[in-house]
Amino acid sequence: MKISSKKMFLLSISLLILIALAACGNQSEPAGKKEENQTGSDGLIITNMERTVTYTEVPKRVVSLNQHATEIMLALGLEDSMVGTAYLDDQILPEFEEKYNNIPVLAKEYPSKEVFLATEPDFAYAGWKNAFTEKTLGTVEELEELGIKTYIQESSNKTAPTLEEVYKDIGNIGRIFHVEKKAEEVINQMKKDIEEITNQIGAVEKPLNVFVYDSGEDKPFTAANNYLTNLIKIVGARNIFDDIQKGWADVSWEEVVNRNPDVIVIIDYGDISVKQKQELLLSKKELADIPAVKNKQFVILPLSAGAEGIRAPYALKTLAEGFYPNKF
Repeated sequence: MKISSKKMFLLSISLLILIALAACGNQSEPAGKKEENQTGSDGLIITNMERTVTYTEVPKRVVSLNQHATEIMLALGLEDSMVGTAYLDDQILPEFEEKYNNIPVLAKEYPSKEVFLATEPDFAYAGWKNAFTEKTLGTVEELEELGIKTYIQESSNKTAPTLEEVYKDIGNIGRIFHVEKKAEEVINQMKKDIEEITNQIGAVEKPLNVFVYDSGEDKPFTAANNYLTNLIKIVGARNIFDDIQKGWADVSWEEVVNRNPDVIVIIDYGDISVKQKQELLLSKKELADIPAVKNKQFVILPLSAGAEGIRAPYALKTLAEGFYPNKF
């Protein structure tokens, strides 16, 4: 059968259109257009405490363990995903009280495995790595086998963590729950608040020497080279035990005297009150002549404020107001 020239022309045009459409369909999407947390066959990959965890969907039944992890969840607006919480060091931040009161509290400290598993969690978020051991809730590997993914606050489990490392943890939780924009908002607000505080302090000619008193009668337990030490540095002061290369340490009262602190930061938590701690410090004869005790220069800081969470601005303002009252 003979095909006319007109039909041949129309067939050629149609063929060219089909080839063009096929070529467009085979083009890959530009990298800049892809969603960072797009779930697919590979899922979202998060590296946490040297473990690689793949998320193919957003966790729906979450248990938070330790206060700073709980407050990060609440700050990101994830309370509807929380089926339980545990281990509050002190009062929850006032702006989160209503949300917190609607979440079941599983235990004063870490819950038993039975209580934890009864919530049927698919995700557990802890501030400290000791939440996931054979003696507590189970190892991360054991929980993974049960279909429970875990995240441990990395900045809380390393020596001398920085604010950037805290921001990274917050960002990772944002990625896991697909609330990256909210995480970015929280981080940016923290940075803004911190900048305002440091600007108000201004230049510090002579850094104050600071002793952090956590607990202990025969030997004081103190902050060494840790996150709180970094916060003290940000407000223009110096932790007198920042040369000890671990997070917290037992030292001697004699060494406290030798290092002659101008200010003592008392960590507020537990069954021993701030008043009792202060009375102990004032009763120590060997401390009588150090400037901090002689001038009763004490700054009270809740334990939760010194943890690697969203309270950095609160902690810095508390320290700054205590160190430089004339500037606030």
